[in-house]
Amino acid sequence: MKKKKYKPPFLLRAIQWTYPKLERIAPPLAHRFFMHLFFTPLKYRTPEKELKAATFAEKFTIDIEGMKVQCYRWGKSEKTILFVHGWAGRATQFRRFFKPFLAAGYQCVGFDGPAHGLSEGKSVTIKEFADAMKKIAAQVGIPEAVIAHSFGGGASLFAAVEGFPMKKLITIASPTIGDEIIHTYMTTLGATESTRKAFKEAVIKRYGKPFEEYTALRLIHQLPHPINLMMVSDTDDREVPVNHAHAMKKEYPAVQLHITSGLGHNRILKDNGVINYILQYIGQQP
Repeated sequence: MKKKKYKPPFLLRAIQWTYPKLERIAPPLAHRFFMHLFFTPLKYRTPEKELKAATFAEKFTIDIEGMKVQCYRWGKSEKTILFVHGWAGRATQFRRFFKPFLAAGYQCVGFDGPAHGLSEGKSVTIKEFADAMKKIAAQVGIPEAVIAHSFGGGASLFAAVEGFPMKKLITIASPTIGDEIIHTYMTTLGATESTRKAFKEAVIKRYGKPFEEYTALRLIHQLPHPINLMMVSDTDDREVPVNHAHAMKKEYPAVQLHITSGLGHNRILKDNGVINYILQYIGQQP
């Protein structure tokens, strides 16, 4: 049986059709639009199984920059695992993790980042994700480990640099290389090199630092103390190729890599082998 070919949502297809034309006709306008899109996640329909997982959670909210952020807790324990989803994701994407982690004596805590899932907001930065992590830890306790998917990996490292008390971090399909992150967005929209140049200049103007300073390969050198870090990456991930994990290994040799095949970027979150490997890793680390 053939797999259905992935079809982007209508809004994304409309943007993909529009952007190259806009860049040719009015480059400055296109560049501002790209900057806006880069920090504005698209929202996708939540699958039925994720909706069901949410019904078993204790729900609470926190406030980040005037935005209500939806948080979830599955189970109750003094040992907390904090889950941090990726761009355009949701806390319930980790639903397959909850049962084995609860059985191992952990409570599972997650949140829909600002502008994601059921949380308020239209755009978000890495700092607002980090602020949410800090507030959640203040409310439910310092986590035994943080498990993060995709963009959530970089956000978690940024949080650690900003003072989040992190002991162990497991990233899954997380990007590390700044230029490749930008290139992924450019490829999705059909943008040219003029967009890359304008974007980098705009980031420096708005945030005071080059974009690369907010990426994992730079953040890893700014940690206040070493952490136990494991990266899970799949050889068939088209969104975040495995070279991102290998690049981190060069920068931070202590990282433990777990390379899989055939799981891609999102299905890796549902793989029992990956979940059990992460559970064992967390239990073995001091």
